[in-house]
Amino acid sequence: MSKLGKQRDIQRLNLITHSIRSAQAILQYGVGAMVDFPDQTLMTAAPEFWETKVIRIHDERLEKALNVDYFGMPGGQSKYDWGIAYSRFPEWYFCPKCRIFKPLKLWVKEYLKKATSKQKEFDPYMKKPRCMECRQGLIPSRIVVACNKGHIDDFPWVLWAHGKKESGICNNPILTFETGATASAGLEGINIRCKNCNSRATLKGAFDKDALEKIGFICTGKMPWKNHSVDCADSPRAMQRGASSLYYPKVVSSLVIPPYSERINERIVNSVGYNDVLRIISDYEEDERIDRINKRIEKWAEDIARELSADITVVKNILSRRLLNVGEGEIPNANGMRYRIEEFEALSGKISSNDLNGNDFVREETDIDMYSIPYIKGISLIHKIREVRALTGFTRLAPPDAHAPEENIRGFVSSKEPETRWYPGYEVRGEGIFIEFDNSEIKKWIEGKNKEKISQRARIINSHYQSSYQGDITSRDVTPKFILLHTISHLLIRQLSFECGYTAASLRERLYCGEEDDGLEMSGILIYTASGDSEGTLGGLVRQGYWDCFPRIFRKAIEFGEICSNDPVCINSKGQGRDALNLAACHSCGLLPETSCEEFNVFLDRALVVGTFEERDLGLYSNWLNG
Repeated sequence: MSKLGKQRDIQRLNLITHSIRSAQAILQYGVGAMVDFPDQTLMTAAPEFWETKVIRIHDERLEKALNVDYFGMPGGQSKYDWGIAYSRFPEWYFCPKCRIFKPLKLWVKEYLKKATSKQKEFDPYMKKPRCMECRQGLIPSRIVVACNKGHIDDFPWVLWAHGKKESGICNNPILTFETGATASAGLEGINIRCKNCNSRATLKGAFDKDALEKIGFICTGKMPWKNHSVDCADSPRAMQRGASSLYYPKVVSSLVIPPYSERINERIVNSVGYNDVLRIISDYEEDERIDRINKRIEKWAEDIARELSADITVVKNILSRRLLNVGEGEIPNANGMRYRIEEFEALSGKISSNDLNGNDFVREETDIDMYSIPYIKGISLIHKIREVRALTGFTRLAPPDAHAPEENIRGFVSSKEPETRWYPGYEVRGEGIFIEFDNSEIKKWIEGKNKEKISQRARIINSHYQSSYQGDITSRDVTPKFILLHTISHLLIRQLSFECGYTAASLRERLYCGEEDDGLEMSGILIYTASGDSEGTLGGLVRQGYWDCFPRIFRKAIEFGEICSNDPVCINSKGQGRDALNLAACHSCGLLPETSCEEFNVFLDRALVVGTFEERDLGLYSNWLNG
């Protein structure tokens, strides 16, 4: 923890009022994000501060891709008395009665002066911030400053209040936070006044891009989640504390597929012996790691095999694969195409059946001839599937590219220190339907009589992407096939949510789109449950995938895409949604909850599925609907 500040005393918080779900601790309230609790706002601390309070989960493929030993899921009340660690941020609070506005350390100093000895004994750090004069709970500042490098700090209140005063900041600034008599006053109605020298300033213009630069304030390089600061010369921006652009998590997800899903694999990683092995390996230097593992792996395999009453040869082979990458080639990038190809081959049944009896992956193949749906090559029912999601880091002010490696993301901040051997993560067990489309039929459609019109719609989206902030950072070619698969996926999820009992937010998509140049020609969609208990879900989604249900659901989904309540505005759109990255897709027809979509609701176009009013035969399924 070379770049972490010193950890001071830990105070326990109320388990009822200060609890969040495991998924929230990885997504919107991950490391470096602020969490609004009833009595104060806190920031989730670096994982090194709570690494002893996690449940270890494993996905061998993802561990190798990210070069870690395991993923830590925040432990619940049933597992640990203490859970995630938080740091206090923002640090400026004001009293709603006397309106005094100052840093929390000064409020705590006042508390220690005026509190009784019994209060100080049981609560030395004033866990619930309050004004000792007014006996009122304090309110945290609603404005903070952040820069593109991920640093965050309190707004420079003292400097702002004295900014127009020629003599500068007075010797003993005492600020008050005052609001106007009417709510319509806006930022001009919020006054920051110094009681000592009577300097004052409204918040008008505080959110302008160069507002802080004008008063000579530069980024302090503060990282409260680490209790650490660095030098930074960037110009920060003022942001509302609850702004969504203040925290963009970078989450990597992976499906646990054969052979990593076999029962013996799970028994080994959950054994006492394997956890001892990880603890021993964590002390090895990187350059001597392989040699030292080779010398001891035989003994480790023997100990674990004895503990589990398992075949020592099987145990040794799995340990060699996990710890030494024996029998495997180059490790694929978790964001790369090869990683998806491995999943596609498991989902489409290209792995031999004797590898598919694991407890984390159960697939049923169907007879596609019974479905009578054109352009579909195969449908697989995934009765059991496990997905592991890991928080690798975050950005501020601008979202990261979901498919770009971390080193190529501008302003990316890792959620852990380089020497830490785990990432925060959690797992979801569920079920799904995998639909594989016929690549040759899609290719015929793209290169058919409407070739120019189809290509033109894809070029419009690509042009908008290249003009966007994200396109300026990473190049990407969005193909007509990808737009088609993505739009069909959204239409199907909307329809399935009416049929299977899950809300649209409980379903997720996973797209498999590739060409021969990428390593494998793929055209597939996996729709699966994104929520469930430790044993998975009840089979409601898989039941809709059988031949007696799915053809009707699929047709209704495509028919739904024909008409939108916002037509003809929607179908004739030349760009809508974020950065105009959608054509014929809006909230009334093609958009989903953002947790369900891999691409954050962009790269959608109903016209490539069902056609437009003027060009009814443009879409892949136009003739099927009109026939």
